[in-house]
Amino acid sequence: MNTLKSLATAFAMIGATIAAPALAEPIMLDAGDIGESFTVTYDGFADGQTIDGLSAETVFTLTGVTGSTYTFDYSVTNTTNSGVGSRISSFAFNTDPDISSAVSTGVYDNAVTDSNYPNGIGTVDVCFKAARTNSCAGNREGLLAGESGSGSLTLNFLTAPTTLTLDDFFVRYQSVRGVKGVSSASGQQTSTTSTSTTTSSTSTTTTSTSGGTPVPAPGGMLGLFALALIGFGLVRRRPRSAQRALGNPAYA
Repeated sequence: MNTLKSLATAFAMIGATIAAPALAEPIMLDAGDIGESFTVTYDGFADGQTIDGLSAETVFTLTGVTGSTYTFDYSVTNTTNSGVGSRISSFAFNTDPDISSAVSTGVYDNAVTDSNYPNGIGTVDVCFKAARTNSCAGNREGLLAGESGSGSLTLNFLTAPTTLTLDDFFVRYQSVRGVKGVSSASGQQTSTTSTSTTTSSTSTTTTSTSGGTPVPAPGGMLGLFALALIGFGLVRRRPRSAQRALGNPAYA
């Protein structure tokens, strides 16, 4: 019985490791990164489940750093497809250090700090909405599937940051069509591509999200399985060793 309990515990730990999503890679910037662009892609999910077809992309370009202010150009594209329709009403992210205020222009010309983001995401440091509402959900306006829109945004801090970290990127989908029982959803960062205009180099970092159930690489699964087998072997050997210590000839 103890052997079975130990084996069940080992596999439960493996299951928890497999189910836990990897953290998204943060984006770190300073004054030397002016002109650098990074593209963030998003999935779509509601009630903890990924919704196939819901997707989006944002491109941010750092255009200036002056004292405690960082400015960016942004472009948002609603890439929703596969017979699914949606409207992107807002996008959001977190900052380190904490943001003090923000302003924006263009399609998403309403900025709100320290506000709740829907679908269980919780409080975000700043969100940018297409409609002037009291919610980051942005229940009106935005970009429909296949549309793109752009503008600029300014992030203000109480003191001049040595570096700025942007993390936890999200988008909000409204007017979802083609998905039974779902009219709104959120999306979380799935990958980031950074492009420097000064070096013409591109690097890509892929991250998993909490929208679905991430699948680890085959090598990782084999390693975990091997550890489980080793653990099982140790459990099987312990009673034999104990019996030897007691002088039982059957285990000599």
